[in-house]
Amino acid sequence: MIQSKARLTALGTYVPEKRLTNADLEQMVDTSDEWIVQRTGMRERRVAAPDQFSSSLGIEAVQHMLQHHSVTIDDVELIIVATTTADYVFPSVAAQIQAHFGISKAGVFDLNATCAGFVYALHMANSLVTSGMHRKILVIASETMTKTLDYTDRSTCILFGDGAGAALIEYDADQPSFIDVIMDSDGGGGQHVYRSSLSTHINGTPMEGNGNIYQNGREVYKWAVRTVPQGLRKLLEQNEWTTEQVDWFIPHSANLKMIDSICEKSGIPFTRTLTSAEWFGNTSSASIPLALQQGVEDGKVQAGNTLLLYGFGAGLTQMGMLLQWNPTK
Repeated sequence: MIQSKARLTALGTYVPEKRLTNADLEQMVDTSDEWIVQRTGMRERRVAAPDQFSSSLGIEAVQHMLQHHSVTIDDVELIIVATTTADYVFPSVAAQIQAHFGISKAGVFDLNATCAGFVYALHMANSLVTSGMHRKILVIASETMTKTLDYTDRSTCILFGDGAGAALIEYDADQPSFIDVIMDSDGGGGQHVYRSSLSTHINGTPMEGNGNIYQNGREVYKWAVRTVPQGLRKLLEQNEWTTEQVDWFIPHSANLKMIDSICEKSGIPFTRTLTSAEWFGNTSSASIPLALQQGVEDGKVQAGNTLLLYGFGAGLTQMGMLLQWNPTK
């Protein structure tokens, strides 16, 4: 990869106040706390209020970032929002966040790479800053997954939660954060996890879900545990690194059982893995920044640590990134 000139200077996150516990779900569908924990590792998820949407959560994540870092956003030149649950088809979530903060002369767009969205958005921000096209970019991942669920379908409603993360990417040729990336996709597997919209078929298969999330969990699981370890190894090999040089592995928190299998196959100890699924559920593109923020707050992630972010999900798409953790105070 071209030598980066971009630095991740600040991070912030937000989750809604309302908790949906496994005990709550026991009253809604035919399931149990034991069944959910054994198969997913999840105990709670957060649920956006009726008047909260992806723009609302993203705004809160940016405010959290500003409260905890000595940075400004009035001179941001571009806002990229990773989301699959935009408030509207248009205008974009990014446009609404720009309006809320009154950031003048900032370009805006939403990016849909599903659960890999945050890593994709970071990669795009790094590329634009490193190229010299921009000097400061605001990246946000924000999802209200619970608004897309059928709470009579126990195979999906137990999995997902709501949340958001925000990161500021700034020009800094002396202390860049970005090391390398790898990406891959398999559009031929798109029928295994989707949310229907205008079309009624995908890859020749009639769509289900009536606008809610549909997932063939078995097929997605098999794809992830097969391909993600391969991608991890390739990313490390192309930089002549070993797993011991990675301080923290931060995968998309889809399912803790899945992540445990990925760790076992890739040789990265689960003890050096940060996740957010246990208390927040699967928050799609927001799961990685939520896990990273928790690692920072717990004192696990320290300045100078090397992070391996890995997003994967519907598409089927995936992206891994090696990142130096060196934010400003």
